[in-house]
Amino acid sequence: MTNQRSSELDGVVAIIPARFGSSRFPGKPLVPILGVPLIIRVFRQVEEVFPAGKIIVATDDERIRGVCIDAGIAVAMTPSDCLTGTDRVWEAARCLDAVTIINVQGDEPLVKAKDILAVVRARRTHPDHVVNAMCSIHDRKDIESPNVPKVVVNGRNDLVYMSRAPIPHVKSTDSVEVYRRQVCIYGFTRGQLQTFAEYGRKSTLEEPEDIEILRFLDLGIPVRMVEVSEASAAVDVPEDVSRVEQLLERRL
Repeated sequence: MTNQRSSELDGVVAIIPARFGSSRFPGKPLVPILGVPLIIRVFRQVEEVFPAGKIIVATDDERIRGVCIDAGIAVAMTPSDCLTGTDRVWEAARCLDAVTIINVQGDEPLVKAKDILAVVRARRTHPDHVVNAMCSIHDRKDIESPNVPKVVVNGRNDLVYMSRAPIPHVKSTDSVEVYRRQVCIYGFTRGQLQTFAEYGRKSTLEEPEDIEILRFLDLGIPVRMVEVSEASAAVDVPEDVSRVEQLLERRL
């Protein structure tokens, strides 16, 4: 790790939330991706940026813990009733003295190091904002899919809204379609994360969409979206595994 990279990570930790009981894909963190458990794949990508001592997997399941411990990965056990992955990240972070927490969701096995770094750097540039990543999408199936949160930003790339519906709606055939999807890399201060978790319930915008980043908007905390590469692909449902494996094989 270069001295510049090391200084950028002063006071920063990466936490990967991993829940076994996903409603859409139970056991997802342990599903093999080309023979390697998903959670290990994600850890390896994060490890390209952070030293292993600055990465923690936050889980509520002993099976996930066991796989991580066998791989030499630090684990924080968290309550089973966390509302979201971000609430789980707070449970892991609350005893740490980190100034900034980077949350890389445990279903992003193709996330690139440069994209994680982009979020880290944006956190320093925009200290009053939570930071989240996004990328362009063009596949109509992704645009229509309720499993893919779509992003609308203003001219400063501040988040205006995020939805599982295909937004923005294009009324005129003369308009240019521009769609972006969320990439689940988040950056927040300890205080922002604590405010999120201590709200204690899903918020007005968050509840119907089931998109946790919207809680920050409800709490009056601005979110800066950072454009990253289109190479990432999340594993939301079992059907995503083969797609991710094909993308991964192209990289190997």
